[in-house]
Amino acid sequence: MRGALWAFGLLVLLFLLLPILVVIPLSFSSGSFLSYPLPGLSLRWYEAFFASDFWLPALRNSLVVGTVSAALATLFGVPAAFGLWQRNVPGRRLILAVILAPLAVPAIVVAVALLLAFGPRGLANSFTGLILAHAMLCVPFVVITVLASLARFDPVLLRAAASCGADPWTGFFRICLPRIMPGVAAGAVFAFATSLDETVVVLFLAGPAQRTLPRQMFAGLNDEISLAIMAAATLMVLLSTLLLGAVAWLRRPRR
Repeated sequence: MRGALWAFGLLVLLFLLLPILVVIPLSFSSGSFLSYPLPGLSLRWYEAFFASDFWLPALRNSLVVGTVSAALATLFGVPAAFGLWQRNVPGRRLILAVILAPLAVPAIVVAVALLLAFGPRGLANSFTGLILAHAMLCVPFVVITVLASLARFDPVLLRAAASCGADPWTGFFRICLPRIMPGVAAGAVFAFATSLDETVVVLFLAGPAQRTLPRQMFAGLNDEISLAIMAAATLMVLLSTLLLGAVAWLRRPRR
């Protein structure tokens, strides 16, 4: 029975990884078409990616927007999670449902709503609007991971700190925050990964100067199919793998 479960799990894993395993070899093709078998191996598409006037700015925009959005999401999400962790918060479940709503609402609905809200205020076609939109989408991931860390935190430590004369701010920053920092860092990594992968909101809010890597890939598929898209996809897979490794390292048990 155990062997059958392992075999089934490996089949599911292979099914999930198969699209990625198909994309990566194409990025090293010496040909110009999405076809197998490969005519040969070459780095020409990576050279085209790093020499392009479109791909590199898009990558830079993705990294900048992702970093700032993750920072804002962490800044907003950590206090929100700490407040929701308190058991005497009125309407706790309703507040949590509102915060997690972006995870359940279709992305197209969120994108249209943001466009209608940001357009009259001049935030459309701007990095400010794009960063704020991504931060809003990323906050739920920070809240979830921080709440998971707080579930293992003993609130008696805060009461002990208060009995020793520490005010709430000191108790949080000196006692609570160091112990939940792995969850905070993991939430920030998840937020960055979410921003890096976002496409629908970018299509509605971003102008030509705010093109991110996913949007550039989408535009490349519409304009012409170039294997430079496969190189970009492989780089995103590599970056996502590094982020997952960082999350696993941050959440490993501390001795």
